[in-house]
Formats: sequence, structure tokens, C-alpha cells
Amino acid sequence: MSAVDPAASEVLRPPPPPHGWPRERVVGYILVALWALALVGLVAYLISAWKPDMFWRYAPGYLSGVWVTIKLVAISVVIGALLSVPVAYGRMSRNPIIASFAYAYVYFFRGTPLLAQAFLVYYGFGSFRPQLDAIGLWSFFRDAFNCALFAFSLNTAAYQAEILRGAIQSVSKGQWEGAESLGLPRLLTLRKVIFPQALIVALRPYGNELILMIKGSAIVAIITVYDLMGVTRLTYSRTFDFQAYLWAAIIYLLIVETLRHGVDWVEKRITRHLKR
Repeated sequence: MSAVDPAASEVLRPPPPPHGWPRERVVGYILVALWALALVGLVAYLISAWKPDMFWRYAPGYLSGVWVTIKLVAISVVIGALLSVPVAYGRMSRNPIIASFAYAYVYFFRGTPLLAQAFLVYYGFGSFRPQLDAIGLWSFFRDAFNCALFAFSLNTAAYQAEILRGAIQSVSKGQWEGAESLGLPRLLTLRKVIFPQALIVALRPYGNELILMIKGSAIVAIITVYDLMGVTRLTYSRTFDFQAYLWAAIIYLLIVETLRHGVDWVEKRITRHLKR
């Protein structure tokens, strides 16, 4: 029998972790310290500049603005989700005419700023008041909130259509083939087999789109909608106090963090079967 090499019999251990203070660690600690100092300074400023009379005077307006923001985003996201289904179907269609129209729709609303789209609806439809009045639509488009809702719905439908299309196409073709071999109708396959798997892929992009809509909704203040930012601008014009915008920033941050944690909770619930 050949002798066993003592060096070969030794267990190979990983190298010891590096000690000391490398440059990356130093830079990281400095950045964290700067952010902590900025947060402490912001809290100190809010405490020192706190004006109870101003808060109680304008707090109801901020609550009303938050409600308008949430209502605008919620309704537009739901309408956009309904519109995104036929648009996504058109994007995946083998018919070149349908696919071209769907592509043009997505290309326009994803390639132009949301502010420009809101202006096109708010000011553009106002130029056709006699025609809209003749068909009974002027009562809808004369309201700035409805114009914002119309523009937001069309915009988010384009983004949601691409999210839905990408999520459906991420499911392997073997799922379709397996369901077809079992004799399942195509619509039932889409609803029972494809959509549950696509939802896992699409949930995070849908959450990001919802957060972007919340932050993007601030632009409707320019077209005289008194959402959160609209109320903030009105408050600042009356008080000339910088706190008005700090309050709005904090409220937006709370809304976004609530949505982010909600998406995380839903993702954990629907991916329980994937964790071992």
C-alpha cells in the first residue's frame, strides 16, 4: 500500500477573513455617518421650527390632498390594468397590424414625459370643447382631475402591458404544452397555469410602477389639481415656510414605504411554496 501524503490528507480551510480597515469599509462608514447626521439635522430643524398653529391650520388640507393623490393613483392603476390586458395581447399577437398598433401605443406613452401627456389632455381637449360638448364628453374633460385620471390611466397601461407581456413570456413553453396535453382550454391554461406563475415575476415590477405613479402624481398640481403637492404649493404660497415641502416629502416617503412593505408581504405570501 502506498503511503498517504500528509499534506494531501489535511483539510483545506478557507482563508481567514481580512482584518483592519480597508478603503471600502471606511467609505461606507463615512457615508452612513453623513446620512445619520443629515437625518438628525432634519429632525432637529423640524423640532426647532415647529409651529403648532400652522400645523393645525393646514393639516386638514394635507389630509385632503393625500386622499386625492391616493384616489387618483388607485383608480388610474386599476383602469390601466384593465387596458393593459388587450395591449399586452396585441404586443404578443402574430397579426402585424394589431402588433403594430399595440407597439405604437406603448412606444408613445413610454417614450414621452407624463407631464407632456397631462398637458396634451388638459389643454388639448380644451381646444375641442364644441366637438366634445356635442357628443356629451365635455362635462368629463372640463374637470382637471378627470383629465389627470385619463392621462395617468393611458400612461400606466403602457407600462403595465410591458410588465404583463414580459411576465407571461417568462413562463416556459413547456407549461403551455403540458396543459395542452391534458386537454385544458387555452383560456383556462392562461388563468390557472400561466397567470399564477407570471404573477410572481410581475409583482415586483408592478410594485415599482405603483410607487412611480405615487411620486409622479405630484405633477398634477400644475394643472390645478389639489393633490398632496397641490395643497403643499398652496400652503407655501400663503406661509412662505419651507416646512410645507418637508411635510409633503415625509408624507410621500411614508406612503412609498407602506407600499414597499405591502409588496414585500404579498411576495412572501405567494412564494411560500418556493422556499425550503
